[in-house]
Amino acid sequence: MASTDDFFAHLRNELQGIRDAGLYKAERIIATPQGAHVRTTDGREVINLCANNYLGLSSHPAVIEAAHEALRTHGYGLSSVRFICGTQDIHKTLEARLARFLGTEDAILYAAAFDANGGLFEPLLGEADAIISDELNHASIIDGIRLCKAQRWRYKHNDLADLERCLQEAEDKGARFKLVFTDGVFSMDGTIARLDQIREICDRFGALLGIDECHASGFMGARGRGTHEHRGVFGKIDIITGTLGKALGGASGGFTAARKEVVELLRQRSRPYLFSNTVAPSIVGASIAVLDLLEASTALRDKLEANTTYFRRAITDAGFEIKPGEHPIVPIMVYDAVKAQQLAARLLELGVYVVGFFFPVVPKGQARIRVQMSAGHDRADLERAVAAFRQAGLELGLVK
Repeated sequence: MASTDDFFAHLRNELQGIRDAGLYKAERIIATPQGAHVRTTDGREVINLCANNYLGLSSHPAVIEAAHEALRTHGYGLSSVRFICGTQDIHKTLEARLARFLGTEDAILYAAAFDANGGLFEPLLGEADAIISDELNHASIIDGIRLCKAQRWRYKHNDLADLERCLQEAEDKGARFKLVFTDGVFSMDGTIARLDQIREICDRFGALLGIDECHASGFMGARGRGTHEHRGVFGKIDIITGTLGKALGGASGGFTAARKEVVELLRQRSRPYLFSNTVAPSIVGASIAVLDLLEASTALRDKLEANTTYFRRAITDAGFEIKPGEHPIVPIMVYDAVKAQQLAARLLELGVYVVGFFFPVVPKGQARIRVQMSAGHDRADLERAVAAFRQAGLELGLVK
């Protein structure tokens, strides 16, 4: 019989195997606020190309001041879940503002977007229903679906013919309600879901459509409202989940925006909402300030778009292969996991902070450096970064 010592020895062996394969993920520590430039603990100033800080708002003065003001007026925390004594006026204000920004009737806050997805499906759907999910959906969506008793189908990534097949099968099996759920933007490739066509298919089959907007809210679309605006279906999505932890300020917290009936039932039955502490007042106050900024001007999303266009062209001209697209996520393909680690390490030495992604985060043989643009970057930052990529790529034999 195995002992507890055997268990911990097993874990040590697992960890050593990860190290031996060159796949161990070490956390680099930064000693400054998040921004286009950060300083590591060894004192190096580097250009940060791997944050989800798409709009450069993580350390924006107006956002920081709003967080301070909320601390002064509403305290540090609530020491409660929402339905006991954890709901303040600013929580209701932020929920209403998010609903308006996203084009829905209501919204509900969660401690994290992972919780929003994890607590979405089980309260709404049962054994008689069907969920049809893109095969590359985020882990939080997959985990949330696993908690639900509904029948499940997975369609091939962004393959609308396969989506139709799944919907037809669900129809043939007599599914009561059908919910198609997809990432609006897929975070590893920067692929943008074809929501206009998916909406049309859902309408033909009488299906609901839900999207995860974590990598879209705040900057996709002409007004930054998200993938649904970008694809021309603003106001036509049934359920939207998203995060406050990326473009919308970068702290923490998630949300679900939908029809009033959906949100009301989630408040009654969604376990992460019922059993997790409320979002801290400082985050709520800062997030309201973020929406103020974004509704007043599109300058930040416009700059992000320009930076993305420039970098995609320049890194390709430098000899690297990237996944095609228009999103600020720019996957620079290396394919080999060890080489991706080596490239990231060399770039750090050259003053550019990036991270290699490899299995199990992406499929085996698809290792890459996932670069993310920010409105906080200026053209000189991007030119310097491209030059560093070119130098490191030549040294490692990745470009000619």
